[in-house]
Amino acid sequence: MAPSSETKLGLRENAGQFWLLVLVNGFVGAMVGLERSVIPEFAQTVFGINGHTALLSFIVAFGLAKSGANLAMGRLATRYTRRQLLLIGWLFALPVPWLLLYADAWWWVILVNLLLGINQGLSWSATVVMKIDLVGEKNRGLAMGINEFAGYLAVGLVAFLAGYIASTTGDVTLAFFPGIGFSIAGLLLTLLFVRDTHAHVQTETRQSNIPLLHNIWKDTTWRHGNLGSVTLNGFVNNLNDGMLWGLLPVLLSTKGYSLTETGFLAGIYPVVWGLGQLVTGKLGDGLCKKQLLSMGMMLQGVAIGMLLFAGSYPTLVAALVILGVGTAMVYPNFLSVVAENTHPSQRPQSLGIFRFWRDFGYVAGAVAAGVFGDLFGLEAVILGTAILTVSAGLLSEYRMCCTKRLLWHSKECGISLMKAN
Repeated sequence: MAPSSETKLGLRENAGQFWLLVLVNGFVGAMVGLERSVIPEFAQTVFGINGHTALLSFIVAFGLAKSGANLAMGRLATRYTRRQLLLIGWLFALPVPWLLLYADAWWWVILVNLLLGINQGLSWSATVVMKIDLVGEKNRGLAMGINEFAGYLAVGLVAFLAGYIASTTGDVTLAFFPGIGFSIAGLLLTLLFVRDTHAHVQTETRQSNIPLLHNIWKDTTWRHGNLGSVTLNGFVNNLNDGMLWGLLPVLLSTKGYSLTETGFLAGIYPVVWGLGQLVTGKLGDGLCKKQLLSMGMMLQGVAIGMLLFAGSYPTLVAALVILGVGTAMVYPNFLSVVAENTHPSQRPQSLGIFRFWRDFGYVAGAVAAGVFGDLFGLEAVILGTAILTVSAGLLSEYRMCCTKRLLWHSKECGISLMKAN
């Protein structure tokens, strides 16, 4: 690689590595898609598990592992290269499909989701940080939109594929077989072709006027007006996603849909989510991210409520499409807001903290869905989640600053109004 003084930032300037990382992140997302539509059927037919709390334990394991790996990624990025962390993440993915294929007890599934969570925390985080390193400030939203598009499109497509395999073969275990190819392909692409982005970080550091955060943990978690709002919204976003991950197949089953139909419907939401980010990420480069975030969260809340009352197939599809659109509005812009409010040297840590809280939402969503679902029923959980999601959007509308380039401390939004050059 050329010396850092000669390294250029930009999507076009680093197109080869950027699109390679997009492909790699597609395989990262594919690993999650394996479980997205078939785990409830897998739990019931193979292990005889029906209770909400027991069933959602796999999401709790996944969320704890992923959020912890995200936090560790931020710290480890100060000691190891991004590429090394991406490789380590893929090593954790290799056993996942094999363990699912041969699982003879539910604790195997729990172990799988611990490994899968670590894989997602390290590998997805690494691809996010590396793309931010490559593109610099310009087109950062577009870059994050493309990144998240690739990951979540893969989630949706593989969720449908897994449901199709389980339905046509009559053996739900075979749905996990494609994961062997996904994990090997991701590892080999990273090992043979991905290059580290250290030189790009050095270039941006010399160019950056963003001051250092006083306390990365406190500022990212809550104190900073924009960072804290994004972190809270990320937590609530994944809380509702964790709830839907476990309970949407159950809800569809109570409405009389088959496993194939459930696989298709469960895939609509992440596919729309993924495709939509190609548009919403770019919108965030020119429009007010505050508006995109608050409107996106409120759309999600409305859509979740629609799922509960959907009495027909078209209404159900419409609700899932709206949910995907709302999630697409917020997801790439979460990452862009964190990136534009942190110094390049602190960015991996701040992103790691944000992603820790965001993915801890999976744990909260799964626990709430399991406990409150058993206590009060499926409808109460879905309605409560809808109200919470709308409330989070209203809070971001109140607290965030509608601006692209602000630095530290302001009475209006908790960040500085000193403009960067």
